[in-house]
Amino acid sequence: MEPISGKKIFNALKNQDCIILACNSRIIPGVAKAVFKAAKDMDAALIMELARSECNQHVGYTGLTPETFSKYLLEANKDVGHDVWALHADHIGIKTGTREDIDDTKELIDAQIKAGYTSFAIDASHLFNFEGKTVEEELKPNIDVTIELGKYIMEKMGNNEFGLEVEVGEIGRKGAEGMVLTKPEEAVTYIKKLKEAGLDPDVIAIANGSTHGNIYDEQGNPIVQVSISIEQTKKVAKALRDAGFDVKIAQHGITGTPLELIKEKFPKGDIIKGNVATLFQNIVFDALKKYHPELYKEMFDWVIKNEPIEGKKPEEVFGKNGKYAVKVFFDRIYSMDEKCKKEIEAISYKEAKNFIDAFNGKDSASIVRKTM
Repeated sequence: MEPISGKKIFNALKNQDCIILACNSRIIPGVAKAVFKAAKDMDAALIMELARSECNQHVGYTGLTPETFSKYLLEANKDVGHDVWALHADHIGIKTGTREDIDDTKELIDAQIKAGYTSFAIDASHLFNFEGKTVEEELKPNIDVTIELGKYIMEKMGNNEFGLEVEVGEIGRKGAEGMVLTKPEEAVTYIKKLKEAGLDPDVIAIANGSTHGNIYDEQGNPIVQVSISIEQTKKVAKALRDAGFDVKIAQHGITGTPLELIKEKFPKGDIIKGNVATLFQNIVFDALKKYHPELYKEMFDWVIKNEPIEGKKPEEVFGKNGKYAVKVFFDRIYSMDEKCKKEIEAISYKEAKNFIDAFNGKDSASIVRKTM
């Protein structure tokens, strides 16, 4: 089953009290098929995604290109046959905003479109004018690049509809007083300028206290993710509604968030897209440690040597930077034995169903089908 337009999914569910599971299948074997199966069994709309750093035309740290990622997903879904899913280019990050950076980004977008992507997330949140005297001046570098790339996608996609996510606050950025959170005025100003330029974003990613990856306390012990500010998220969503903008929020950095917190506190209907990534990587690493201990040890040692974090325990270093070992050990990881793969499938299936349930995503695919 081919992916469908992300916009079709977002439009169909924008007035529903549910969140779409956006699965980052950083390592394909065992994970992708299980997530597709969980979504089909729950009749849930699904997004499959990787970020630019993970998957690009030069080969990201997952060892994948847009073409190979797409092929792996189509193969994983071949026997499952889930029909309501989008292929999303998450975090098309622009770090410098130079002409070289933008041209390379356009080359990436070309590769993603050729590979059949149906949804795109432009992330120019790193471009921020700290000398700006107004909110608009502060956001102008982000706005300008987002408009240029958004129009480029529109041109290249032609008459093909696509989902569009944009990002106003750099996820996980810290200031002197801790996490920097997106203000309602920033989100409204940002969307207003994009709309005036002819862009039609479906989703906006904001900085609301989340962080990407596994998180640890000062002693290096893994801890749960409870830093997401529900109140700030609601304030931003209300400000967008009050301004007449039908743009929902993408919640990044969900790994480690207790399911009960998601189920009871997440403002479904304000948040429409929930990114879950590192959890699935952790499942793979745990299985490799059990079934392929020699490979796991080599990966662990490689990370400690090549991707160190000063002052951190080895376990925390691997927990944060183990992802960089995937490309290096790609062939061996993808040659895992069937027992290892089956365990990954079983656990990934269970966890995907848990998140779909917590997101109130069950039967959301039926809602999408009725609009098609």
